[in-house]
Amino acid sequence: MLPGIIGSLQALEAIKLIVGFGESLIGRLVLFDGRRMQFRELALDKDPDCPVCGARPTVTELIDYEAFCGVRSSGSGAGTEISARELQRERLAKADLLLVDVREPQEAEIARIDGARNIPLRELPARLSELPGHGAIVTLCHHGPRSLKGARNSQRGGIRRRAESGGWH
Repeated sequence: MLPGIIGSLQALEAIKLIVGFGESLIGRLVLFDGRRMQFRELALDKDPDCPVCGARPTVTELIDYEAFCGVRSSGSGAGTEISARELQRERLAKADLLLVDVREPQEAEIARIDGARNIPLRELPARLSELPGHGAIVTLCHHGPRSLKGARNSQRGGIRRRAESGGWH
């Protein structure tokens, strides 16, 4: 129920801003207590040092987030994203394909692929010795950035076989 109530409030705010009617919540924070069915409102002051909306903003335009964070794929070879269907075809075609799930163990338990080896990204550099000897390596995570980083880390560590990122979108 709570996401529905809050989502409805957010949708109403968006409509008010788009259509230009009513008083928006800009500069105010609404707190909702679902147990008591009470709303509270707090006034918020602008941070004069905010880099976006302060007196002297330094962030004045949008950035290319993927390029800024270094997660853009190269389009072929290492760092290429593959779909679930492509991964299934690869697994059928290559018996020595190694799947490396670079998510944390608690994340990997939520949704896992049979046969995938869980090596959290933070442990990967120290565990690269577990990877050589396989024809192809596919790294995977939830959305892709960590698996791409895992593929790059394994290549930097001397793994020269094909390593791909397989994020789920």
